[in-house]
Amino acid sequence: MQRLTHKYGQVAEEDAEVIVALGGDGAMLDAMRRRFGDRKPVYGMNRGTVGFLMNDFEEDDLYQRINKAEKATVMPLRMVATDIHGEPHERLAINEVSLFRQTAQSAKLRIRVDGRERMSELTCDGIMVATPAGSTAYNLSAHGPILPIGANLLALTPVSAFRPRRWRGALLRHDAKVDFDIVEPDRRPVAAGADNQEVRDIAHITVTEDRSKPLTMLFDPGHALDERILREQFSF
Repeated sequence: MQRLTHKYGQVAEEDAEVIVALGGDGAMLDAMRRRFGDRKPVYGMNRGTVGFLMNDFEEDDLYQRINKAEKATVMPLRMVATDIHGEPHERLAINEVSLFRQTAQSAKLRIRVDGRERMSELTCDGIMVATPAGSTAYNLSAHGPILPIGANLLALTPVSAFRPRRWRGALLRHDAKVDFDIVEPDRRPVAAGADNQEVRDIAHITVTEDRSKPLTMLFDPGHALDERILREQFSF
């Protein structure tokens, strides 16, 4: 950052036209999360481990790379989680909203989609609702489907489902409203997470897409997010 600042200068976030994020995917998500208010585009350069959401790190021609960059628009998920004390907790997620058991006891969940019960009881370690941008992250590790950007779909993916054992999840419309009721929340406590923002001891959670807060990522030509997602489906 010091070398780039010396070479290109530096302004405060509120005065910038483009935000350049240095780090891994976590740094990119943190930078994007701060853009919900101003919606400025974010150009990431990888200084982390995986860097799926990042461009390659190069110190030269930064202005030219930004000017030639391709845009990818992502819509966040809005999580409203109510804890066992009746307190609501509202968060936005770029990758996924997830539920996980807090103890050795498995979680038991009831699932409703658009107000209609689809599963009366799922026994599992957890479950997530992933966006296309997040479908190659933890969702893929949990054997969920990879979703192209612009697919207007969400992935509903269980984590270590025990009953029903063979259930692998579902594909939902992007505008679906997903409700999870925690069965026996006192005996089988469950935590909810919006990306890396965690709320514990949840009784109920609602997940919807928030199209009022679009975010823009910038990628070098030929390395845009939709191309990376396509390549990932052919990797072994």
